[in-house]
Amino acid sequence: MTTASCDRASLDALLEQALHGELGPDPGARRIAVAFTTTQAVRHDGRQGGYRNEVLSLRLGSAVGSCAVEPGALPAGAVEDCAGAEVAVLLTHPLLPVRVAALDAYLMDVTPHSPSHGAQPVGIPAGSSLERSQARAAAVVDLLDVPPGSSVLVVGVVNSLLAELRSRSFIGIPCDFKGGTTEWGEPIGTDALGSIGRCDAVLASGMTLGNGTFDPLRRSALDHGKPLVMFAQTGSAVLPRFLGAGVAAVCAEPYPFFWLDGGPGTVHRYRAAHGGTS
Repeated sequence: MTTASCDRASLDALLEQALHGELGPDPGARRIAVAFTTTQAVRHDGRQGGYRNEVLSLRLGSAVGSCAVEPGALPAGAVEDCAGAEVAVLLTHPLLPVRVAALDAYLMDVTPHSPSHGAQPVGIPAGSSLERSQARAAAVVDLLDVPPGSSVLVVGVVNSLLAELRSRSFIGIPCDFKGGTTEWGEPIGTDALGSIGRCDAVLASGMTLGNGTFDPLRRSALDHGKPLVMFAQTGSAVLPRFLGAGVAAVCAEPYPFFWLDGGPGTVHRYRAAHGGTS
């Protein structure tokens, strides 16, 4: 991808392409059959802290698109409004998480995760929630192309990722809007853009799509020449579209997520060198 096309790449541009039928079938002729939210509270054995998640998911044919939101942030009636709605309508919805979930469902239907679309499947074995979280963390950290001892900015704090970085002699720099401290008492920064200059690589959650911080983060990583690896439950089919446009690799995890049951599952890894679906 050329520098000019990197400059033009953005979530809004991708939404426009989808809306105008440039990425697949007319979204005005497709409807969301099912809309639902998944809410969880987590406190792993052996861990001091816990967290809560809420995810909006939309079903289009056999595909499910998802976008995480802050618990309780979706207004009353949002889920009901999505059920039965045309994809084109939801791609222009006033709520960004709805637009992201609709785009994810549409792209998941158009280009499902498969080797033919540049995906490398990686099995997540059955086990406890902590064991499966650790397995996913290993799959994500495998995508880093920097040597041990490098500093890695982690945007969207996940303790299993920080633990995996530690185990491989990386220096994790945690960053999250919520601030606070990590499991190990380390301060969590809140200014990701201000921290990019002092890291060697960036690991970022797909939640950045839903809160509007993805494009600024991607552009900053590109400007600083820092490899950006995305781990994505939110927008797992969206983020591979940015490979080579500031995104070096993606670990895509479509619904159902690892924390929903104890059985085996699969994540899908993409690298920019493999072309992905850009």
